[in-house]
Parts: sequence; structure tokens; C-alpha cells
Amino acid sequence: MPHTARRLLTSTLLVAAVGAGLAAAPAAANAATTVPATVRVNSTLKVRATPSLSGRIAGSVRDAQRIGVLCVTTGTNVRGSIRTSNLWAKIGTGRYISFAYVSAARSVGRCATTTPQAIPVRTKPGTSTAPKYITGKIRSTDGPVNVRTTPNTSGKVVLKLNSGRNALLVCAVTGQNVAGTVRTTGQWDKTSTGLYLSHGFVISATLPVCAGSTRPSTSPALTTDQFIKAAVPGAQQGWREYGVPPSVTIAQAILESGWGRSTLSGTHKNYFGIKCQNGRYGTLANGCQTYKTQECTKAGKCYDTTGVFRTYSSMANSFRDHGNFLKVNNRYQPAFAYTKNANKFIWNVWKAGYATDPNYYGKITGIMAKNKLYQYDTWK
Repeated sequence: MPHTARRLLTSTLLVAAVGAGLAAAPAAANAATTVPATVRVNSTLKVRATPSLSGRIAGSVRDAQRIGVLCVTTGTNVRGSIRTSNLWAKIGTGRYISFAYVSAARSVGRCATTTPQAIPVRTKPGTSTAPKYITGKIRSTDGPVNVRTTPNTSGKVVLKLNSGRNALLVCAVTGQNVAGTVRTTGQWDKTSTGLYLSHGFVISATLPVCAGSTRPSTSPALTTDQFIKAAVPGAQQGWREYGVPPSVTIAQAILESGWGRSTLSGTHKNYFGIKCQNGRYGTLANGCQTYKTQECTKAGKCYDTTGVFRTYSSMANSFRDHGNFLKVNNRYQPAFAYTKNANKFIWNVWKAGYATDPNYYGKITGIMAKNKLYQYDTWK
């Protein structure tokens, strides 16, 4: 059965020291000559009317955009994706961007000035005015993590961060609850670029709460033992009602939901990817939800699409509906001659076309053996 692709986010946020030779000595630059350069930012970068973070916004530039830099001038110190610098690139009359995000083809001269430039001092001497960030590390066993415009899965995906990458985080907000690789939580982390990623996929120090928000609730992801213990009652009830061996049901749930850490299972308690049919969701589910997903042909070619999946009020109802799904589909009837033989049951389910993975039977029986799931088959 196709899996829901919960893909939760992004790109790399690396911080490097200021390199030598990026800006020329403080001689006046020829304003008629521009230096080719490229913007390196995670999404978009605001263009300011003055070389200051408090300057009026005069537009924006995007990541990888090619620009021409007239000259550089001093301004607010900024910690960017390339370097930490108090230089600002002038890209037009009354248009400046922080040089901390600019990769120039060659040295850039200083802007000519008739009077000394100064930035108003709002802090005590020696106190840094640079924003303070907390570095978080992405941890995901389900592919890249989505970085969105809002703290929920309906927000537009701007970036995707692979597992192991770093992200610069500012504060935490309360958003949609997500079951991630690290934990199940309603916390979303605001990044240095004003975007959001679920804290369910982040390892970091404790973040301060963003202004106007409250401390989100968080619970660690279930351990393997905790997941199995929670799964047993629903799996055994499914066998009593429909005849699917509990060990098979639990093993399939483990494989298809990633131990309950998929968004579909964590948020909507659907552990098997069972879909709604023309808006109908049967008697055990409580609704339908559309997800982006990936499906594969028998030839092994996979493609992105969307699917409408059933939602449940409890894990037990999802497990019972799994039994009902197999029971009412005629293609799986040969399996029900083996309701007290877990291995033969799942072999016949697989042979009937339940999954295109040629190793599916071996994966399921391997999970059953490794986790001693046969002990939960109630006829024993």
C-alpha cells in the first residue's frame, strides 16, 4: 500500500568567518562600475533604504539571484549565510543589502562619502547588537524536512533541510501538532529568516518562546516497546473481529508508519495508509484528510501525487479498520484460510498485490521475529 510522504523541510544554514579580500581598502569606489555577485540566502533577503536592519524596506532579492554591487559601506553588523559582517552592499540608489549574504566575483570598493558615516549606538559600548541564534540539528528518518511560511503543514514550503543539516533558530511558537522522528509536539521553531519548521525533527537547546506565543506542548516519540504495548489491544481486537493475526497487524503498522512517527499516524492515527473512497471512510474512521504522497508503479517508477486518507480517533480503530479492509476486499480472501498462521497469512496478502516491494514479505516477517510479535497472537 502506498505510504504517505510526510516531508516535513530545507537547505543549509552555515556560518563562516569573514574571508580576506572580500572588500577593497577604504578607497572610494567608482560608482559607474558594478561588481557581479550572487545572493546566498535561504529564501529571500530584504533590501533596505539604508545600511541598517532598521532601515525602510525597499524590496527584496532571492537566493541565487545575480546582482551588481556598486560599492560597500559600513552599517549594522549581521550574521549571514556566508559571513558575519558590518558591511552593506549598495545595489542602487537607496538600496542596500547586507554583505553577509553576498558572494562577489572580485573585491568590492568602499562607497565614496563626503561625511563620516555612523550608525546610532543603542547599546553600551562593547555590547554586540547581532541577533542571538540557537543552532538546531535536523534529524529525520522520513526524508527532507519542510521549512514553511507558517507553523503548520498547510504553510507554503520554501525550503527543505536534509537530516544532519543545521538550522539557525530564534524562538518557539505553538502550531500544528506533528509526530516527528525526535518527538511528537505542537512546537514550531522560527528560523533566522522568519520561516518555521516542526520541532519534531529538531535537536537543539531550549528555545525562548516567541513574543505573543505560549510554550508549546511536547512529548517524546514512543519507544519501540511503548509502541508495541499501545498497539497490542487494537491488533488483538482486529483478530477477534476480522481474523487478521495480531503479529501481522502490528508488524505492518511498524513498517508503514515508521513506528508511529509519520505525520499521517501521529496526527490522524492512520497507521496503514488506508484511503477514503469517493469521500466515504466507513464506520471505524471519523473523516478524511488530503496529503501529498508518493506512489510507485509495478515497474518501480515513483511519482509525487496527492491522496485522501482516512482519519481515526484512536490507534485501536485504525488497527480494526485494517482488518476490515483486508476482510472486505476479495483479492485478499485466500489469506483468511490462515488466520492462525501469521507467516502464511502475510505471504498470501503480499502475493495478492498488497505491496509492490519484492522484499515486503521478508521485511514483515523479519519485524515479527525481531520484536517477538508472535506472542501476541491470541489463539496461542
